[in-house]
Amino acid sequence: MKKNKLVILLSFFVLMLSISCNKINSLDEETYGHISIVTATSPGGGAAATLAAAYTSLNPLVSQYGYQAMQEHSTDELLGPTRGTDWDDFGTWRKLHAHTWDASHNQINDVWTNLNTGVYNAGAVYETGADASIRFEAQFLRAFFAFTVMDNYGQVPYRSYFDPVSKLPIVYTRSQAYDFIEKDLLACADNLPTWAKTNRFRATKEAAYFLLAKLTLNKAVYKQDPKNPAGPYTFDAADMNKVLLYLSKIQSNSLLTLNANYWDNFKWDNYNTANELIFGRSCNNDNFVTGQLGSDVDVQWLTAMGSHYNDWFGGWNGFTTTADFYNSFGATDIRKGQQLSNYNKTGFVAGFRVGQQVKPDGNGGLINVNDRSGSPLVFTPNVSLFFSTEALGIRTNKYPLNDDERQSFGEKHDFHFFRLADVVLMAAEAIMRGGTGAGVTPVSLVNIIRQRSGQTTLTTATLDDILAERGRELYLEAWRRNDLIRFGKFNQPVNERSLASPGFRVVYPIPTIAIASNPNLSQNFGY
Repeated sequence: MKKNKLVILLSFFVLMLSISCNKINSLDEETYGHISIVTATSPGGGAAATLAAAYTSLNPLVSQYGYQAMQEHSTDELLGPTRGTDWDDFGTWRKLHAHTWDASHNQINDVWTNLNTGVYNAGAVYETGADASIRFEAQFLRAFFAFTVMDNYGQVPYRSYFDPVSKLPIVYTRSQAYDFIEKDLLACADNLPTWAKTNRFRATKEAAYFLLAKLTLNKAVYKQDPKNPAGPYTFDAADMNKVLLYLSKIQSNSLLTLNANYWDNFKWDNYNTANELIFGRSCNNDNFVTGQLGSDVDVQWLTAMGSHYNDWFGGWNGFTTTADFYNSFGATDIRKGQQLSNYNKTGFVAGFRVGQQVKPDGNGGLINVNDRSGSPLVFTPNVSLFFSTEALGIRTNKYPLNDDERQSFGEKHDFHFFRLADVVLMAAEAIMRGGTGAGVTPVSLVNIIRQRSGQTTLTTATLDDILAERGRELYLEAWRRNDLIRFGKFNQPVNERSLASPGFRVVYPIPTIAIASNPNLSQNFGY
């Protein structure tokens, strides 16, 4: 994908809107100046948090358990079927997909703690940092973690780092949290360094504007009446123009380009080949990749969570996609499945794995894989959330591993939080929802993504077309729940949830233990 093509098609972004990144809204700093949670760290109780600790707080977001599961298992993209005695886990996976969780759900509890710890760690650096550049990085991270808390739970508890442990955090509503996050991002964005490939793991201008665009695109959701959180939502054209302005600031960086090959963003050497990673984490196991603060992450779970015990890469034989989601891909869509160069020797394909599985025979060829009973291992579209054999369900392979990584757990992948393709699709949606595009249409932007993946172009595009393309492009990148809610489809039935779920489930419950420890919290409507 040539950069000049993207520049022409996205030139409409440069809009003359009277918005300044340094213009702070009317919120009072004394009221909204600090954000934290209950923590054992306080003045006199230990060393001040470091920026590395704030970045390491991102790591729990990169795992099959918890945050990723809440964004994906609750949708049509992923489910965790029980296979005999395997993967029952007291129903933790089933409840996410079936929308039957409650305030005691283990993953909902753990993610609440992890995300709010991230808010606290970043806030502590912001409040105690002596260096202005470090404080701006911490301010971005504080906004990022607060965004994830607000998006998932609808409330955000705040407390200053300098407050004593005995002081309970005050709690901001979703609408108030939105205002605080926007203020943080507008304050730090232009003071952050410009994105370059070497700082893709750090806060940059482009990362801040991406999060501002995502925040503003969802403003109608976050400002909705908390007693009717599922909408319908009303999107304001002025907000959509703000989204386009923020996206234009990302597009203006000529170093960020769409990869001609989709899989260059995800395969084993994406630390060299990916050109559209705006913000992420690195596996960095042998310090191969520099520029990341804090400890590394592991992306092998993305393969292992679905691969069978007897596969070339023997995993945990857990999660699958749904038949409907798999069938939403066209036959020529390389995101559905592609045999990458020098990868056929593994027996795996990039994308989705279905049918008879094969693995190396040790002599340069491939042999069929059997399940544990000796029967052919054939992954099938049909799968049951409650009663599945070890072969049922189509598996995903979004971050392909190479043979060295398989043997040593020494992968060097970059993991994506923010990606340039999302910028293109957000722009298409913002125009469709009333934003002003100069010389381009939503369909021309959607077709950039479709052509890159080997699909035919569309002559017209609807909101449903944009949502479908977002699903195909961004699957397993933790945006599906957010997208379905904004498009009013999160509660609709899926393969293994035959009835629509109540609208209040677009927001997760506040964990019971959190309410018990902080009376300023109140349970979300419906729970």
